[in-house]
Amino acid sequence: MTSAALPQFVERCLARAHPSWQPHLRLGLLAMLQARPDYFSVLSASEFLPTDNRLFAAFSVPLDAVQFVLMGEGPYPRAASATGVCFMDGAVGSLWQPGAGLSKAVNRATSLRNFIKMLLVAEGVLTVQNSTAGAMAPVADVACAHPEEWIQSGADLQANMMRQGFLLLNASLVFRPGVAPLQDAKAWLPFLQVILQALAARSDAVKLILWGRIAAKIREIPQAMHFTALVSEHPYNLSFIDNLSMQNLFADLHLLKRPGRSAVRLNSLK
Repeated sequence: MTSAALPQFVERCLARAHPSWQPHLRLGLLAMLQARPDYFSVLSASEFLPTDNRLFAAFSVPLDAVQFVLMGEGPYPRAASATGVCFMDGAVGSLWQPGAGLSKAVNRATSLRNFIKMLLVAEGVLTVQNSTAGAMAPVADVACAHPEEWIQSGADLQANMMRQGFLLLNASLVFRPGVAPLQDAKAWLPFLQVILQALAARSDAVKLILWGRIAAKIREIPQAMHFTALVSEHPYNLSFIDNLSMQNLFADLHLLKRPGRSAVRLNSLK
């Protein structure tokens, strides 16, 4: 089977991925077609997310730059939110609301909200025992007052993560109304095997970060044995804020900071 077997809508999506990923993405897609020859024809005949040819948006990070593979379950089930990268809600603009804490859009995106709170706990700004709106309000005030030090938007957070080598990938690259996420995740498994094999072929180490039960199943495939895997509950759960392995991982990354800036002002709130 050759790349000509890929449908045109898939080719349009591939064109938006970084060139270093192109041969591996094609191999992965052809592996999918060998397992499920009708998958893409069925997909093209149905409504699915993400839209606007963003199916492979996560692969804008060059292959050699990847340091972490953050694996979620599937795209947000809303067109404005599903961007082709995991946990980054496209409907979120500002992260902060002065006098209140996190913005309304972040609070509606439960997984993103808990992720940000975990990052603030890892920074030493919040405590797990007190991450309420009342505790968040002064944090938001300081963050908004010092945009030169602290990121302000969901787009900033995504840029910080990609800059630090995060491949923000979902176990299923699509969401379809009426189709269980696990069903689509099974269809994308041959694709993910090829992607992990491409990363395993590098000389430097890459960490897998697996959030939720569907993502955790990635550990069962042979290619995952090449990586250190950190597994946690899905960030939808409040317990994620208190996850020590996640706090330890992200503490040194300072994802809520501008590159090269210190956390002095926000740390003074402890």
